[in-house]
Amino acid sequence: MKRRVLSLLSLTAVLTLSLNSCTIEVNDGLGETVVTPGVTDLEGIISKDTVFKKGNYKLKGVVKVMNGATLTIEAGATFTVDSSVTSGLVVLQDGKINAVGTAAEPIVFTTATKMPGDWGGITLYGNAPIKAVNGNTSALSEDGNNVKYGGSDAASNSGVMKFVRVEYAGKKIGDGTSETNSMTFYAVGTGTVLENLVTYKGTDDGYEFFGGTVSAKNLVSYGNYDDAFDWQDAWSGQDNTNWYAFQTGTGNFGMEIESSGNVDNTAPKISNITLIRDANTNPETPNSPEISAIQFKKQGTGIFSNVYISGYKNIGSQKAYAVLIQELATETSQVNTGKIKVEPLTYVNSDNLGVWGYAYTPASAKTFTNATVSKVSLVPGAWATVDGVNLLAALQ
Repeated sequence: MKRRVLSLLSLTAVLTLSLNSCTIEVNDGLGETVVTPGVTDLEGIISKDTVFKKGNYKLKGVVKVMNGATLTIEAGATFTVDSSVTSGLVVLQDGKINAVGTAAEPIVFTTATKMPGDWGGITLYGNAPIKAVNGNTSALSEDGNNVKYGGSDAASNSGVMKFVRVEYAGKKIGDGTSETNSMTFYAVGTGTVLENLVTYKGTDDGYEFFGGTVSAKNLVSYGNYDDAFDWQDAWSGQDNTNWYAFQTGTGNFGMEIESSGNVDNTAPKISNITLIRDANTNPETPNSPEISAIQFKKQGTGIFSNVYISGYKNIGSQKAYAVLIQELATETSQVNTGKIKVEPLTYVNSDNLGVWGYAYTPASAKTFTNATVSKVSLVPGAWATVDGVNLLAALQ
């Protein structure tokens, strides 16, 4: 198939980029833009199918993949994000990402300054159902993009991400009271593939799901300041497995789970969870109670099997638990109806063994006996190695 090389000027109608010293090819048959290494800055709007070849690039500002466009990133591509401006990668509804790395050649997003909170991470928007506050089927995103999310297509497809690592994200936005996450999924559907992903040292959550039906496999949340895993708006993924969090230095809950107050929700299912809290890890706010492994609140639910938890210890007057229930309403409507289960469970090197915690006087306090559960097993490789540090070392 014949290819022709076009100047940047002739591409501005379909792709808004700030580029220096780069070559861009357009394949007439496929109608896609191919970007090869040598790009200095990538910024603006992607409104046409675009391929980034293996190599080193910079990302500047909030890059948005628009309706009908697919951003394809080859294995071995690395993006160094400009942290001097608010930057992030946002895939909007009906846009797609096709980022498929390998264990040996992951796709990496990092920063030169290597400071937690340098940028806004990766955000996907889909068209799957949500249940926001008061049962609303749509809501406005809290990531600074002010995008309305929530739809009716449970099989919504936002693309594929495999062997992708996001470093130093979770940038504060607006007045500084809100933050982005390392990876955020708004109403993302089951047609989307999320596998072998790493979030590293972000200042908010490692992963947060706002409703939707997507599932995720082989997730690593390492050193993120807030919660390793978080969801709300009745996220209901049913095919999740192999989630691993290593909290070190600064960290709140291992998992923070809520359903935005909606009693009627479908409990997500996750098999094989390992949550490890490193010694001398403290919550963001001194004397905060946010030090337990798994917290359920606001009617949050989850069916978890094969759970291994280690290192969750009391700090000062605050107590740490394997499972913490925040309100009687969640106990009554979700625990007592079988929509919250954490079993079999191994809880070691931690305080308050054998009991769930409650932020109130429970109707019927739950107890458990330690089972024999192994830690999650994940494939080693460059995808889970940062600056020579093996992020999976605690699993071995």
